[in-house]
Amino acid sequence: MSLDDYRKAYRQGQRVYRASLSHGESPFLPVLEHILQHVQIESRQQLGLVDIPLEQISGTYYAGRQPTFTHGFLPLMDEKTEFAQKWNHLCEAHLSDGIRDPITAYEFMNRFYVVEGHKRVSVLRYFDAVSVPGVVTRVLCAPDGSEESRIYAEFLRFYDLTGINYLWFSREGGFADLLACTHPDNPDAVWDEQERRDFHAFYAAFRLAYEGHGKLTLTVGDAMLIYLNIYDYAAARDKKTAALRRELSGLWDEMCNRDMDAAIHLVLKPAEHRPRLSVFSPRHLRVAFIHDSTAQSSSWVYAHELGRRDLEAAFDGQVETICLDGANTDEAAGRALEAAVCDRSDLIFTTSPRLLQPSVKAALAHPQTAILNCSLNTAHPSIRTYYARMYEGKFLMGAIAGSLAENDRIGYIADYPIYGIAANINAFALGARMVNPRAQVYLEWSKTTRTDYRERLRRAGISYISDDDMITPDAVPPNHVGLYRADGDSLSNLALSLCQWGRLYERIVRNYLSGGWNSDRAGTLAINYWWGMDSGIVDLVCSRSLPDGTLRLLHLLQQAVSSGTFHPFSGQLRSQSGELFDYRSRTAAPQELITMDWLLDNVVGGFPAFDTLLPKAQALLRAQRMRTP
Repeated sequence: MSLDDYRKAYRQGQRVYRASLSHGESPFLPVLEHILQHVQIESRQQLGLVDIPLEQISGTYYAGRQPTFTHGFLPLMDEKTEFAQKWNHLCEAHLSDGIRDPITAYEFMNRFYVVEGHKRVSVLRYFDAVSVPGVVTRVLCAPDGSEESRIYAEFLRFYDLTGINYLWFSREGGFADLLACTHPDNPDAVWDEQERRDFHAFYAAFRLAYEGHGKLTLTVGDAMLIYLNIYDYAAARDKKTAALRRELSGLWDEMCNRDMDAAIHLVLKPAEHRPRLSVFSPRHLRVAFIHDSTAQSSSWVYAHELGRRDLEAAFDGQVETICLDGANTDEAAGRALEAAVCDRSDLIFTTSPRLLQPSVKAALAHPQTAILNCSLNTAHPSIRTYYARMYEGKFLMGAIAGSLAENDRIGYIADYPIYGIAANINAFALGARMVNPRAQVYLEWSKTTRTDYRERLRRAGISYISDDDMITPDAVPPNHVGLYRADGDSLSNLALSLCQWGRLYERIVRNYLSGGWNSDRAGTLAINYWWGMDSGIVDLVCSRSLPDGTLRLLHLLQQAVSSGTFHPFSGQLRSQSGELFDYRSRTAAPQELITMDWLLDNVVGGFPAFDTLLPKAQALLRAQRMRTP
């Protein structure tokens, strides 16, 4: 029987050999001693006895063994050779008692190269075994700056915590994100043996479900991370393959989106449609708003509540809305979303990036309901997202501040280091520098453990400060809102850049009623509505106390930005690190602005470290799987 197996393996090897040659490729095993000639080796580490995933055994260490096997460790020696006889004996041993003797191998970049035990690997791979024990030496080379090198560095830290070597990600950040999913309270915890067994069982079940569903280029780790960004690991780890397969069916558009790197379709301007719903329609549209806080405690929620009321007023009773607030955990958000669906809501707006993952989960469970989340750069085709191009208003605010600041120093207080915030800060700095080439913008953050940010600006002699753009209904003077001048304990509010949320909601609802909702679809692309001044969504309110010349300049700049004849991010821009960004012959792409992670050279200050952020800010970044730049 073992001879028949060898003949079958040999024929497979011959097919691989011929196919490789016909494609101009080497049919033989990669040789590590050749690979290492082209890298700078820093050190070698003895890992001891390791369970080696067979699919990660790529080749041989010594060139002398290369002609014996094709890649994939299929044999190339005739069945009458001593090699074939030894292969047959190992085959019989595997079928009777199992192969237990460890091989000897080197690990390089999480691929393994055999020193001793090639035939054992060949037999085990022929029978589709999962792993083989091996005594392993790790070869560490100097980082070369490549993405592969950076991912491997992340893997080494992950391996130190978990001892897991069978998982891989095709992009940076995957290992850190997985630790955040599996141990949200302590991603830096060292895993014990039970945790490793539990994860391996989940991985095995998930892999069967994923690979049995269809062919994608995503690694199992990539696909698992998409799944765990929506479904909680603690609840998912005991699920069987059949249950995981059903959930993956609903998630498949999400998987395809990520596989094709299709990412996001930005809709930069609302389409103009005539709504089909007339005043005589017997059917009212039901729209739910879900907030992570309340209008009384949050200026952000208060602004969206004003938008909800404006939406109702715009449709004169034809659109009925409900508000569900206080959804400050994933569980509370899930309950609120279920309540909105049970209330037969046609559309559901979740008004914070913190509610992103519960929104996606609800959309997968209720595909008949249109769910939108207020966030940027979220590649989820199951929902839609929306936001305003606030950097346009910030640019105008910067121009005001630059024209008024006598000592060339201006303060800017930012809140959360999320997508789009760097563009806001830089646009403000560009506006200030346009009217005052010497203007310096001093950056502070309000959502960190350092609560004396206003005092630090005062000590720096800064009077003109850009602060929060929204107020709560019970706010009392002094109002640290928009751009103001601070003079001791008194404030003079000068300008406010705001989002007309009611107008944005009205445009989305009219698009839904007119049938434009379906026409916006673009395969598995995730649709993001990102509207600005040209749509009347972003506006600027100015104090009458501003000088007449400043008001005239603002009017001209606002017209130019709204019409598209001028873009704030134009010309040659230099970052704090000295990197040059050339926008003389092209306009900065929207995706560049959303994901911008650098600050201009006239900005003093940087991004806050994650561990200095307040808990709510950390939760917001985790919800978007973000890291501070």
